[in-house]
Amino acid sequence: MFDDFYGLDARPFQLTPDPAFYFESSTHRKALSYLGYGLAQGEGFVVITGEVGAGKSTLVAYLMATIDPARMTAANVVTSALDGEEIVHVVAQSFGLPVMGHDKASALGTLEAFFHDEARAGRRCLLIVDEAQNLSVSALEELRMLSNFQLGSHPLLQTLLLGQPEFRETLLESNQLEQLRQRVIATHHLGPMHVREVQPYVEHRLGCVGWKGNPSFDPALFPAIHEATGGIPRRINQIVNRLLLLGAVDRREHLDAAMLEQVLDEMNDDGALAVVTKVAEPEVAAAQPEEAAAFASAPVQAIDTSVVMALIESALADREALDTEGAIALIEAALAHRDMLDTAGANALIEAAMAGRDTQIGELHSAIAQLTAAAEEREASARQAQGEQFGALEQQLADAIARSDKLEARLGETERTLRHTLTMLIEWIESGDGQRNVA
Repeated sequence: MFDDFYGLDARPFQLTPDPAFYFESSTHRKALSYLGYGLAQGEGFVVITGEVGAGKSTLVAYLMATIDPARMTAANVVTSALDGEEIVHVVAQSFGLPVMGHDKASALGTLEAFFHDEARAGRRCLLIVDEAQNLSVSALEELRMLSNFQLGSHPLLQTLLLGQPEFRETLLESNQLEQLRQRVIATHHLGPMHVREVQPYVEHRLGCVGWKGNPSFDPALFPAIHEATGGIPRRINQIVNRLLLLGAVDRREHLDAAMLEQVLDEMNDDGALAVVTKVAEPEVAAAQPEEAAAFASAPVQAIDTSVVMALIESALADREALDTEGAIALIEAALAHRDMLDTAGANALIEAAMAGRDTQIGELHSAIAQLTAAAEEREASARQAQGEQFGALEQQLADAIARSDKLEARLGETERTLRHTLTMLIEWIESGDGQRNVA
């Protein structure tokens, strides 16, 4: 196998979910934020959807690896087409509960007793249901009924539903799932990776198995891989697996675009390429308006605005784009229906806002520099003008003080003269000369 030829410790692109290989793309980071928010509420339903191979199971496995089992008991159900009664028994078995008899009442009683025991022990219960698109409406209603179990006002069970895109449509469109929709506290559609994330993703998985740069990759490979796979992780794994195998067979230490073309041709010949390549864009685009309308009218429990904004910020790896008017307009368009932040349409708006960020940032920095220079010039002129004004005022004040001093000196001299004259007049009158002259 190629792992021996390239000196790798294990197979880096296996198709089965493994949390050790978890790669946090922008869409996975958003999904993890929604999951974290949902689990923090400790009740209701959290819904994660995505195409086959988008990484839903890997995401949940990674999240569960971070949870303390002393605080939470989790059970995982991978469903086939189950009805209402069957799902109750499967849930009990997933929590490791032996059910006496095969009736639904016994299973429900056993589950409720178990949930009460876990709550008294300080542990929450989480049920993870994978492939939820296979569940019947009656099975989904039974899951909702399980969410009614409480200890006082404390909910005893929270449920995480993972499904393909058609499950989202079922959840939104079925008139029998109104009550379930009202208990959904967080939902996210796991989209494809961005083209710029393919190279970090491939190198991340290789690095997990001891890759030291052999083989090396032609940078042109990664956009071509994204084009061929639509950015879906499992599809990328399939193609890169075949590419590494071809490299090992041909004993190549550098993989290039010509080798990728050969792999794609071989996969096309054996029919594998049709399974791997992405869904046609027109079908996706056509589905978006209907999905948008469904979300606009769906009575799903709203997420707090501050939480929504935090999720948006975590989703925008390059938030500098928010500083420009064009980016702000696009982001506001994406936010017009904040419940739809996880849809392809909103993602496209956000990506469009981010697309010209380098040019926008350059223009913004240039404008800021010009404004700063103008402000500094105005400030310098103002300081100079103020200095001149202060100098004139100081001179005027000095002149006024000088005039005041002169006036005060004159008044003092006049006062002394008057006092002297009055004194002389009084002495003259008192001496008698004045009285004789008067007579």
